[in-house]
Amino acid sequence: MSKEQSSRLNLLALSRPDIRILHFTWIAFFISFYVWFNHAPLLKMMQQSIGLTKQELKTLLILNVALTIPARIVIGMLVDKFGPRQVYSLLLMAGGAVSIAFAFAQSFIQLALLRFLLGFIGAGFVIGIRMISEWFPAKTVGLAEGIYGGWGNFGSAAAAMTLPSIALFFGGADGWRWAIAISGVIAILYGGLYFFLVSNTPKGSTYFKPKKTGALEVTSPRDVWLLLVMKAPLVLALGVLAWKLGPHNLNILPGWAEWAIYGLLIALYLWQAWHIWEINRHVFREETPEIHRYDYRQVAALDIAYFATFGSELAVVSMLPLFFANTYDLSPVTAGLLASGFAFMNLAARPAGGLLSDRFGRRGTLIILLGGLSLGYFGMSFITSSLWLPLAVALTMLCSFFVQSGEGAVFAMVPLIKRRLTGQIAGQVGAYGNVGAVTFLTVLSFVSPQAFFMVIGAAGLIALLATWAFLKEPEGHMAEVLPDGTVELINVK
Repeated sequence: MSKEQSSRLNLLALSRPDIRILHFTWIAFFISFYVWFNHAPLLKMMQQSIGLTKQELKTLLILNVALTIPARIVIGMLVDKFGPRQVYSLLLMAGGAVSIAFAFAQSFIQLALLRFLLGFIGAGFVIGIRMISEWFPAKTVGLAEGIYGGWGNFGSAAAAMTLPSIALFFGGADGWRWAIAISGVIAILYGGLYFFLVSNTPKGSTYFKPKKTGALEVTSPRDVWLLLVMKAPLVLALGVLAWKLGPHNLNILPGWAEWAIYGLLIALYLWQAWHIWEINRHVFREETPEIHRYDYRQVAALDIAYFATFGSELAVVSMLPLFFANTYDLSPVTAGLLASGFAFMNLAARPAGGLLSDRFGRRGTLIILLGGLSLGYFGMSFITSSLWLPLAVALTMLCSFFVQSGEGAVFAMVPLIKRRLTGQIAGQVGAYGNVGAVTFLTVLSFVSPQAFFMVIGAAGLIALLATWAFLKEPEGHMAEVLPDGTVELINVK
């Protein structure tokens, strides 16, 4: 790659292999989110067609995100072992097939099972993080990851904008089925194309793989204990989802099933803990050479930052239309249009976060953006019917800029910690975004929207402190071992 290619990102330079990879990969992410959220704008049609209750609709929304938490961990491991090209292709084709099956389900039980399985496609985001990091140098990887994340994430908004029209085109009570099935066909076709259009690394480059699989490698005894601590919230979030489906809330699961899930989750955590010990017990016997070390506290800080940024985005996007409608007595259409600005900011804000990180430093940029996020949500906590509506919308848009720029800044840093572990690190950080969404939406079920925004603002301050205390600005090079045993130094400046 020439100095000119390294120093700037010309998105129209399609003759450059790295730019083509960027476009092919953000489209793959776009399609994965398009399929993941293909049911949301069609819920009313589905309700009328199959006769679903409001409780059953809420259950489908919960099930849609449940499997994504463990899926991002699993996909991260698979990406590091097999490569993003193979894993993204398989994920899109498998997700497309499940989407088609969901489209022609005839009962709530079938819909629920298939929607739970389809949550796996929400892990597609993790795959592209590794792919982009292989093709772009450190000085532009933040912007490239921001474009990938911001443009791809727009797939959920595109689904809301297009699928109802497709359903109406086919007409009748089953128009929604054809709309969802078509999105599945698109995923299958593009999954096949992606396999032939991309490669995992530039020609002549080495694809670094983890020495062991089954758990994230760390390099000190302290980091082993911290990794065990950071795995717990991933399991607890699934426990919260089971509780919400249990007899004390939505009453979808019987009591015995709820407790059975708790038992399975405890077993899952113990299984993870055993693998963490098996992979990393050598660090208690011998010191890891300096050249191979990395500080896992940086991953923990990024987990918490993504909990506050992407977690709050998912939660706020879910409640904002209804919040505007109730606060200002607006029609659903008007409230939806005003609230959509929060998601639309992804197109520019997430790449901006990556660009700012590239230009002005990873740690300092993320600290500033988390501070802006906290102030933004504290400001939104003052939105009531007495506040001028245009000012409330402007405040919401400003807050969303810091939220989504913060997401871009987080993943500008993820690929620079340990190259061969990027998939697993991205998987864990990404999963914490879903944990944040579950946490914040659970809080919302107990408090007012104003208190909900205050809680998110406080979480942003905690993330800021964790970033300030544990995140380090990349310096110099990271070392990776080539297959022949020699060491290659990778520039991270």
